[in-house]
Amino acid sequence: MTKILVIEDEPESRDIFLDSLEAEGFEAIAAENGLVGIQQAQEHLPDLVLCDILMPELDGYGVLNTLRQNPLTATIPFIFLSAKSTKTEVRQGMNLGADDYLTKPSTVEELLEAIATRLEKQATMRQCYVAQSPPVSELQSTDTDTSANSQSLLPTCPQLKEVFDFIEANYYQSITLCDVAQAVGYSAAYLTDLVRRQTGKPVNHWIVERRMAAVRTLLLETNQSANQIAEVVGYQNEGHFFRQFRQYHGTTPKAWRRAQQIQ
Repeated sequence: MTKILVIEDEPESRDIFLDSLEAEGFEAIAAENGLVGIQQAQEHLPDLVLCDILMPELDGYGVLNTLRQNPLTATIPFIFLSAKSTKTEVRQGMNLGADDYLTKPSTVEELLEAIATRLEKQATMRQCYVAQSPPVSELQSTDTDTSANSQSLLPTCPQLKEVFDFIEANYYQSITLCDVAQAVGYSAAYLTDLVRRQTGKPVNHWIVERRMAAVRTLLLETNQSANQIAEVVGYQNEGHFFRQFRQYHGTTPKAWRRAQQIQ
């Protein structure tokens, strides 16, 4: 069941959204402010986030910025729903990496249509990326620095060459969106929007993709344990590594390695 996280501080509006989503067959999760919303997003990893902007504790801009910097939540489609409707306010939300911006009041039909559009686009991009990705057996492997063929993994956008060169050179370290942005001379918000517009994915997604390619190669071609591999490719938290691997591959590193060996 598709999970939608609704972050809205007004109880009446929140209940309307929840009821409407549940009536359409979605699993709706509620959060009454931005801080709770971030916790819920990290715990449940929803398929889409619907978020108000003006809220206590942490506003919607802060929520989006936080989620986009966490590899676990960076690629989740995000829709703002707010009474703030000036061109500047809408632009600010989109520059931070929002996927859509609906102004209040919006009808339930408009809301559901926006959600359906974002989920469909996310699914299409995922299918295209999987179709274009080479089989694991085609990845080249020598050592940590050249454990996979980066040309077949990372996009070849001329405008983003510096971005992906930096990721390729540093993916096995604990780098973040901010590190990449600083290295190429852009703000984190601008780089997020630029990379998403050019590739359909945010910066953190490509960092994780590069790490996962190295992980798969090391699982296949070495006897290192999953914990050792996690450290080699830049994960400081083993729990984070195992959660992320399962999110990408639907199983544990050990089970994935066993399945590949059987095949």
